[in-house]
Amino acid sequence: MLGICRGRRKFLAASLSLLCIPAITWIYLFAGSFEDGKPVSLSPLESQAHSPRYTASSQRERESLEVRVREVEEENRALRRQLSLAQGRAPAHRRGNHSKTYSMEEGTGDSENLRAGIVAGNSSECGQQPVVEKCETIHVAIVCAGYNASRDVVTLVKSVLFHRRNPLHFHLIADSIAEQILATLFQTWMVPAVRVDFYNADELKSEVSWIPNKHYSGIYGLMKLVLTKTLPANLERVIVLDTDITFATDIAELWAVFHKFKGQQVLGLVENQSDWYLGNLWKNHRPWPALGRGYNTGVILLLLDKLRKMKWEQMWRLTAERELMGMLSTSLADQDIFNAVIKQNPFLVYQLPCFWNVQLSDHTRSEQCYRDVSDLKLQKQLSELDEDDLCYEFRRERFTVHRTHLYFLHYEYEPVTDNTDVTLVAQLSMDRLQMLEAICKHWEGPISLALYLSDAEAQQFLRYAQGSEVLMSRHNVGYHIVYKEGQFYPVNLLRNVAMKHISTPYMFLSDIDFLPMYGLYEYLRKSVIQLDLANTKKAMIVPAFETLRYRLSFPKSKAELLSMLDMGTLFTFRYHVWTKGHAPTNFAKWRTATTPYRVEWEADFEPYVVVRRDCPEYDRRFVGFGWNKVAHIMELDAQEYEFTVLPNAYMIHMPHAPSFDITKFRSNKQYRICLKTLKEEFQQDMSRRYGFAALKYLTAENNS
Repeated sequence: MLGICRGRRKFLAASLSLLCIPAITWIYLFAGSFEDGKPVSLSPLESQAHSPRYTASSQRERESLEVRVREVEEENRALRRQLSLAQGRAPAHRRGNHSKTYSMEEGTGDSENLRAGIVAGNSSECGQQPVVEKCETIHVAIVCAGYNASRDVVTLVKSVLFHRRNPLHFHLIADSIAEQILATLFQTWMVPAVRVDFYNADELKSEVSWIPNKHYSGIYGLMKLVLTKTLPANLERVIVLDTDITFATDIAELWAVFHKFKGQQVLGLVENQSDWYLGNLWKNHRPWPALGRGYNTGVILLLLDKLRKMKWEQMWRLTAERELMGMLSTSLADQDIFNAVIKQNPFLVYQLPCFWNVQLSDHTRSEQCYRDVSDLKLQKQLSELDEDDLCYEFRRERFTVHRTHLYFLHYEYEPVTDNTDVTLVAQLSMDRLQMLEAICKHWEGPISLALYLSDAEAQQFLRYAQGSEVLMSRHNVGYHIVYKEGQFYPVNLLRNVAMKHISTPYMFLSDIDFLPMYGLYEYLRKSVIQLDLANTKKAMIVPAFETLRYRLSFPKSKAELLSMLDMGTLFTFRYHVWTKGHAPTNFAKWRTATTPYRVEWEADFEPYVVVRRDCPEYDRRFVGFGWNKVAHIMELDAQEYEFTVLPNAYMIHMPHAPSFDITKFRSNKQYRICLKTLKEEFQQDMSRRYGFAALKYLTAENNS
C-alpha cells in the first residue's frame, strides 16, 4: 500500500509540474515584456527599429531569455515522456471485469468433478504488466478427435474469436474425422487473421500407446505430452487448451503471462480445484503423485524452446515408466504424468492465478493490424455484378460463402461388399425437423442431410436429436450444418453439400418432406445391378405421389397404393398445380408396368432420381423456390443420362405449411421476374457448354 501511495504522489507531482512550468514561464515572459507599463517587443529586430532605448545589454538579455525558453520547452517535453511512461505502468482499476476460462471437467476431463479453471489476469494491481503487441500472433494447440470433440472445438473457437484482438494460429492435432470437419468449417468460415494447421494424430499414437490409460479420452488424452515433438521446431511458445474450454476474455491476456516466467519455469498451470490428488475422495483412493492439490492441464502455457533444451521428452517418459510400475495405469491421462514430473521438478511451474485485475488489451482495437480476409476470386465475382440490377441479391447469393460444419453428430458407415450401396440425400431447415424420425423409419440405409440453421437453431437441433431414441440409434446419418447467411434459402447449395459428403457409390436425390416406401433401400440396390448403373449413364426415377392428409396409413405395396389412388386418398405429385413437373414419368404406364421403362426429357421435368455419385452438382444461382431441380434434370439430360422409371418404387409427399420462399414467389412480382431472368441465363449457359444439342431446351421452353 505504501508503494502505491508513493507512486501516486510522484504521479501527482509530475502532473502539477507539467501544468505549472509553462504557466510560470509565460508569466515571466509576459511581465518582462513591459517596461514602465509599456509593452516591449521580444524580437531584437523589432525593438531595434522602434525603441530608442535599445542597448547591447538589452540584446544580451533578450538572447538569454530565448535560450531559457527553449530549455524550459525541452524540459516540458522530457517531463511529458516520463509522465506517459508512468501512465503506461499504472494499474488499471476496474470493477466487475474478471476474465475467466471455464472448463467443465477435471484435468483432461474428470466427469465426476466440476472444474472451473479461471484464467484471466494478475491478482496483483501493482506489478508492471508486459504488453502483447497488437499484431503478435497467438498460438493455440488443441487435441481433437471424432465428431463430438469437433463440435466442442467450435464453441471454444467462437469464444476465443469473440474477445480476441490479435491474429491467431490454431495448431489442431486431429484424427481424419476431425480434420475433415474442421478444415471445411474454417475454409467456409473465412475468419480474418486466423491460420489453422493440422497434425495427424494417428501418426502420434505410437508415441503414447504404451501408456495404460483409464480415462475416457483414450489415447488422445495423452497427446499433449508429445507437443514438443509434434509442433514446428521454430515455435517457441503455445497455449494448450482442452476442447471443453470456453473463454470469457481476450486470450492475449493469457499469452502475456509468458513474460512472467523466470528461471527454469516452462509450464504455466492453474492449481487443481478438486481434492483428487489429495487422495481422500474414497477409501483406498490412490492418485498419482502431485504437489498438494496438483495442477490442472485443461489450460497449459508451454515454453516449447526451453522444454526441448531440457529434454522434456526424456523427462516425462522416465517419470511415467517409473510411476507405472506401481500405479499400473493413468486415471486422468496426461494430467497424471504432468503432475508426477512436477512433483519431482517443482521449479518447472509458473502457477497461474485464478484472477487478473489488469486487462492489457482494454480499450484497444487491432483492426489496423489486419483487415478482413476475403477470397480475391469472390471479390472479383462480386465486383462484376451490377448493384443497381433489380436481381442483384439473387445473383449475389450464388457467390455467398456459408460457414459449414460437417458431421455435426457422430457418424459411422461400413461399406457393403457388393458396391451397390445408396445414400438418401436431402436438405432441410428447422421447420421440417419433424420429418427426420419418420424418414429414418422408412429408410434403413445411409442418409446425408444438409441443415440450414442459425447458431441458436443448431443447438436446438442438437438437443432434439439427443432426445430422440430413433435418431440416436442411427449412426449412418450424416448431419451437415450450413449456417444461415443472406436473405434466401440456398436450396441447391444445401443439396450440393449433402451430395458431396456421401460414402456410397450411388445416391437417391430426394426431399425431406417425402417418405420413401418401405423396403425402397434394398429395392434400389437391386435395381443398381439390374440396370448396370456402374457402367451406364442412367437416372433411375422413383415416382412421386402425395397426400393431403396429415395422418396417413402408409401403403405397404404398389397394389395398396393404386387402391388409394383410385379412392382419392393419394394423388400423383403436384398434378393439380404443376402437372408438367412429373407428367413425363407416365403414371398411366407405371400402373401396369412390371419392368423398368425409359422416358424422354420434357420441359420443366423434375423427377426424383437415383444416380451415381459423380453426377453434376445443382446450379447455385437458383435459390428459394423455383427451377432448382428442373435445372439439374436438364443438365443430366444434356450430359446424355437415360431416364428410367422403376416400376415397383414410389415415394409419398407429406403435407405441411407452405414455405416462406414459395410465399415470396407467389406474392412478389419482382421475385418471379428475377427467376425468369435466371432461367434464361441458365439456358444460355447450357448452349455455350453443350452446343447445338442444348438448343432443344430453348425450343421446349418457348413451346411450353
